[in-house]
Amino acid sequence: MQYVGIQTQIARNNWNSIVLLLMFPCIILGMLWVFCCIFGMESTPDAYGQETYYFDTSLVNGMWLSWAPWVTIIVAIWLGIAYAFNSQMIQHATGSKPLERKENPRVYNLVENLCMSCGMTMPKVNIIEDPQLNAFASGINQKSYAITLTRGIIDYLDDAELEGVIAHELTHIRNRDTRVLIVSIVFVGILSTVLTVLTRGVLRAFLWSGGSSRRSNNGKGGVAIIVVIVAAIICAAIAYFLTMLTRFAISRKREFMADAGGAELTRNPLALASALRKISSAPGLGHIDREDIAQLYIIHPKKIKQNFFDKLQSLFSTHPSTEERIRILEQF
Repeated sequence: MQYVGIQTQIARNNWNSIVLLLMFPCIILGMLWVFCCIFGMESTPDAYGQETYYFDTSLVNGMWLSWAPWVTIIVAIWLGIAYAFNSQMIQHATGSKPLERKENPRVYNLVENLCMSCGMTMPKVNIIEDPQLNAFASGINQKSYAITLTRGIIDYLDDAELEGVIAHELTHIRNRDTRVLIVSIVFVGILSTVLTVLTRGVLRAFLWSGGSSRRSNNGKGGVAIIVVIVAAIICAAIAYFLTMLTRFAISRKREFMADAGGAELTRNPLALASALRKISSAPGLGHIDREDIAQLYIIHPKKIKQNFFDKLQSLFSTHPSTEERIRILEQF
């Protein structure tokens, strides 16, 4: 196996980042229009005195046009903040902290030597005080690029194995995989929050209107409840669809590419294969409960369960099989 196509991988990741950023305002504004439709439901009595429900298009469009600029401004500010402070957000979510050279010159020397060998600027080095074995790279530019290692992986792996892991993470930075991952984390985080806020707004509005309506018209209250259920289904469908989009944007091939790049940097693919085998035995990090953060790690920190829904989710996993990665490295 030969490591080729780094420029192609960089170009692909740059394109994926642009697509995600372009999709972002379109999906936000589309979601806003859906919720305007829900709020824009009107009713009128028919010839028999029964309420007939319909969507007032002019009302919906008017609401959308009045809310869209404010939503766009708020989301743009939010996106800017997330872009500027992504490093701090990742550190907070993972519990990592900077690792000083004087604290662990061994790790610093490994990172520095590898960076010199491939001509890249040395990223920041962070540590998670956790006995489990894992590592990840993050950042979107030279100022925010970082490699994070757990205390367990530093203490348990020998120099050759740890060098292989670090080379793997440096390749993620060189390929700009981290940029796509950070954009997707920000993307999903903002959309999830917007969905939550809008869903709660719809629920409160219709529960209030449904409650007051039931006192005067039981039928209308029943329709309001149905609308709330439909809105909840729409929200769930949107959330699932967005999750799948980001998963498709983040190809599993990036891990194979990073493995190959790490093997090329160290000239020792068997060391990285050995490291992956050790990491797979204890990739825990139980405090990581966010899938978007979990996808950063060299091996997914949660063990794969065997129920039907977990197997279905694994079809869209951002990580390939560890056994397959080890097999390819051993044939390198």
